[in-house]
Amino acid sequence: MSRSARGRSRPSLASGLQLAVLLLVALLMLLPLLWLVSTSLKGPAEDIFTSPPALLPAQPSLQAYGRLFTENPLGLYLRNSAIVSALAVLANLLFCSLAAYPLARLRFAGRGLVLALVVATILIPFQVVMIPLYLLMVQIGLRNTLWALILPQAATAFGIFLLRQSFLGVPVELEEAARIDGCTPLGEWWNVMIPAARADLITLAMFVFIGTWSDFLWPLVILDDPQLYTLPLGLQQLASSFSLDWRLVAAGSVVSILPVLVLFIGLQRYILPNASGDAVKG
Repeated sequence: MSRSARGRSRPSLASGLQLAVLLLVALLMLLPLLWLVSTSLKGPAEDIFTSPPALLPAQPSLQAYGRLFTENPLGLYLRNSAIVSALAVLANLLFCSLAAYPLARLRFAGRGLVLALVVATILIPFQVVMIPLYLLMVQIGLRNTLWALILPQAATAFGIFLLRQSFLGVPVELEEAARIDGCTPLGEWWNVMIPAARADLITLAMFVFIGTWSDFLWPLVILDDPQLYTLPLGLQQLASSFSLDWRLVAAGSVVSILPVLVLFIGLQRYILPNASGDAVKG
């Protein structure tokens, strides 16, 4: 074998080893999810605690999924979670982008201090502000309502900082061209900044959706009415029932994961490495 052929084979061998390691790590990370799906599909007569554990169900059955919707108000929990998550995402995209634009482009006294205070709030754990937030919701009459879940998530410091950094990367020439065409500052924000920051807006939407969809502590504190329970609280009801059926709990967990998985698969193609090209094309 010539020296050049050996030189070409070494990178290919290294790439093959790297791919094998990545596949092994991906398989190890997928094993809990596969075990969850397998448990949810096992029939009522099948032992789910066999040793060694059986990954594939011997008697596949969808009975657990049927019981989720016939014996439990899972559809109601899904609806509540969908409403809260969707409104939280829309509010974040609007308010965070409106707050990030002046912090990125406008010059005003105290801009650095405002940005520092916004970023500093990221370091504050939610447990610190939970009691004041609870008292506030009681005083304004929103306790035990879905609005009490939406308003605290309407704007996040992470979202403001993320979009501010995204807006800083937009070429100033785009704004100047929009200004020449007669755009107001609000028009520049809508016609230039929003299209240019599409990738970061989608990233923020995914973070907010996942965080709101899976939130358990705040709904547990602020809600008393079972008709307003979100999906995490509903799944907790399944796990704390007198007769615990792990097939039912596993099926509920799979149902709760599916919307997040579908959202990620559907939106990942819109996350581009160079988002400013969208504004140039527009």
